[in-house]
Amino acid sequence: MRRAVEAVLKTRSYANLSWTTILNLINDVDYSRLHPLLVTKKEINNVAIILFAANRGLCGSFSSSLINKVLASVDKHQLNQQGGKINHEFLVIGKKGLALSSRYGYKVVAEFNKNETTSEINDILPAAKMVINDFLSGRYDKVLVAYTDFATAVSQTPRVKQLLPIDMNAVDDHLGVVGQSKHVGTDKEFLKSKKEKYLSDALGHKYNFTYEPNPTAILDKMIPRLIEIQLLQALLESNASEHSSRMAAMHQANESADELVSELTLYYNKVRQAGITAEIAEIAAGANALS
Repeated sequence: MRRAVEAVLKTRSYANLSWTTILNLINDVDYSRLHPLLVTKKEINNVAIILFAANRGLCGSFSSSLINKVLASVDKHQLNQQGGKINHEFLVIGKKGLALSSRYGYKVVAEFNKNETTSEINDILPAAKMVINDFLSGRYDKVLVAYTDFATAVSQTPRVKQLLPIDMNAVDDHLGVVGQSKHVGTDKEFLKSKKEKYLSDALGHKYNFTYEPNPTAILDKMIPRLIEIQLLQALLESNASEHSSRMAAMHQANESADELVSELTLYYNKVRQAGITAEIAEIAAGANALS
């Protein structure tokens, strides 16, 4: 748990600021025509959900809370704006996520191995490449990520966030930001204040960015990398949450076992005392009978 928490805290600011950077670019110029990963589909028919689950049990409500959150999200968004039914498919990272197929009947198109202590981006590259390629090919109109956000050792929050397309007009102002940090804002007001602060001088002159070689080439490099960073951070958040939940569950199990031992010891002493009292009563009764 200690290693997992250290890993998630080390990368959280980088993940948040990288997302803020790309939102600044999107907010500055209309890039939706410059890169296909920014294009919002008019009709949503197929949605992919990347689920970061646990490999093992004995971690309290960690797995069930996340799956319930995902199921609630799917039930809430069963129909698109045109009234058609949305097809949801899952990419599972962690064996416990397969319950969506075996128990609830949803389609799991891919399962990826999950290391207990993950610190390298190579662990999520196959999943990242798969969803990016499928989104570009038109197989999916939207990509979501479901994971458990680490807050403290005793507090974790299941979350379902939109990953693709990157959209500033989404309802959730913290769109895509994993591991929310009070030092990093990503809503429209935050970006507006930064733009006014850094893109103008005391005389009110406005400045524009210059992109070399061009915005499209920059976005081709930045956006896939951003998706990888976000998925890595989601995996780190999930690992830290899972190990913390398991530690809390085992601590509670130890306390429950100690209470059970105390109750059984008290019950044993009562039964033993009752047996001794009964034997004394029988001896006394026999002595009285002889006298």
